[in-house]
Amino acid sequence: MNALPVGAGAVDPEAQYFQAVEEYFVGLRGDPLMLSNADWLLIRRWRRAGIPLRIVLRGIRDALDAHAHSWGRGRKIGSLRYCEREVGAARERWHRALRLGQDGELSHVAQLQNLARGLRGARELPTGVADACVGVAEEIEVQLGLETEPAAVEGWLQEREQRLLQASRHALDEQALAGLEMAIERDLAPYRERMPASVVQQVRKEALARGLLARFGLPRLSLFHTG
Repeated sequence: MNALPVGAGAVDPEAQYFQAVEEYFVGLRGDPLMLSNADWLLIRRWRRAGIPLRIVLRGIRDALDAHAHSWGRGRKIGSLRYCEREVGAARERWHRALRLGQDGELSHVAQLQNLARGLRGARELPTGVADACVGVAEEIEVQLGLETEPAAVEGWLQEREQRLLQASRHALDEQALAGLEMAIERDLAPYRERMPASVVQQVRKEALARGLLARFGLPRLSLFHTG
């Protein structure tokens, strides 16, 4: 089954991550290829690890470029797993750039500062959401004084984001929450038969998180979303 072209109708930003990886890999490979369940789950791992789309695509390109100049270039690449090592290498280069604020990347310290300012600058919030924002902002400001690797910061931020999500969910009335969930299910419809259930569930979870925080003008707590 062919991928839906990016830009054809409304594409959920979370689903687009998976779709864009599929299209890029298939396009560079040069002939139609349906991703296997294992391939979809590999993309899911990259997404859950907070690797930005551009970094994944860079790793795929590096892997296929290397293959094109190798002794085995006559053999077709049958799986996205062929690119796993180069995507990992691209991720490490990105983390180094985050640590140093190089290669056009905003350092992870600067990104943390921006997140804290964004939380403190949010206005007209329900009391529970406002309290959660202040508490998380204070913890981020403490984190600024610590020597922490970007990979560790990402997991730390995800834990704090759960507190914001819980407060946001409690503050949203049932009708608004149901409307948000219905919109997400509608956006997911084109993908349910193409992706494993666990991948669809991941897209659903990320889309709901994005939607909940957006209702209150709050940022996602992730280097992935700011980079």
